[in-house]
Amino acid sequence: MTRSEAAAQHPTLQDADTNRQLTTLDGWRRFVDGPPAAPVLLAPDDLKRLSLADRILYDEDRLDHHARMFTVATSFVERTVICGRRLVLLNRHAISARRGLMVCGLPGTGKTSAISKLGRSHELLDWARHPNVSDRIPVLYITVPPAATARMVAAEFGRFLGLPVRHRSNMTDIIEAVVGVCTDTRTGLVLVDEVHNISQVTRAGAEVSDTLKYFSERIPATFVYAGIGLETSELLADTRSAQIAGRFTLVPTRPFPYGDEWKGLVTTLEKTLLLHDHAQGSLVKLDRHLHRRTGGMIGALSHAIRGAAIDAILNCTERVTKAGIDSIPLDHAAEVSAPLHAKASPC
Repeated sequence: MTRSEAAAQHPTLQDADTNRQLTTLDGWRRFVDGPPAAPVLLAPDDLKRLSLADRILYDEDRLDHHARMFTVATSFVERTVICGRRLVLLNRHAISARRGLMVCGLPGTGKTSAISKLGRSHELLDWARHPNVSDRIPVLYITVPPAATARMVAAEFGRFLGLPVRHRSNMTDIIEAVVGVCTDTRTGLVLVDEVHNISQVTRAGAEVSDTLKYFSERIPATFVYAGIGLETSELLADTRSAQIAGRFTLVPTRPFPYGDEWKGLVTTLEKTLLLHDHAQGSLVKLDRHLHRRTGGMIGALSHAIRGAAIDAILNCTERVTKAGIDSIPLDHAAEVSAPLHAKASPC
């Protein structure tokens, strides 16, 4: 039996890639429910007793575990959640001019993780307050497509809610349907990711901005934007954007400096490893090298460690080493920023 054949017979693995998108209601709720329990790392004697097929399935479960992106409670994530929670409370009785949150920073610094953690916290609190109520949609999450038009963004709202958006559907129909569902289901938080795809210097971009503004006026919810370089973008620069700048609190994120929090991140990620020959604490000893290697980017750090763990299972070494981490190609932003960040930092 091959690895792929074993995976095909494993229902957990069959469903591993389905309904995972945060931009659909089913995918979002799977995220809110939390990841499945981590596999149990077997003792050496139990491992030897596994048949070939069972060993393949056991390894596949561990590979799937390491493939998951874990949200680490960094100071930035906590700050975003607290600020977002505060705004939700301040907006609770507002009838207009609701305040919003804008999360910005370089790629790989945790923006999406932060706003998704905020959304998950909000939804879990809503569930706790309204148990056994199934007709509520507390959170709506969309991403702005590249070269987006106003209709495309409105369609993203509809797609999350599961509304039928046909080619002949006009903008007014889509918007009214979205507003109606969000109002009826008590949507209290709207997360809009990849906002940097909106260009205010083009007519289409300006129309997208106007559409989001109209949604924020019609839907009684707190809006949260996330994107790259928003603090210097056209989104906040011109007269049209003055209202956005006047209503949105900006929370910037940056690469982590080398220090106690960085060491804690490495320790937390190392504890998630399920490898038979990996000595806990060995990555902590490499925390300075990991900082240089990733430029302090948490996304690059997670990718490098998880990628090296996957390789360790595939090549049967069962340990993450410095050489294994260095063999993992990182994103371009981390590769470029790493030497610059290393020169600017005391490490």
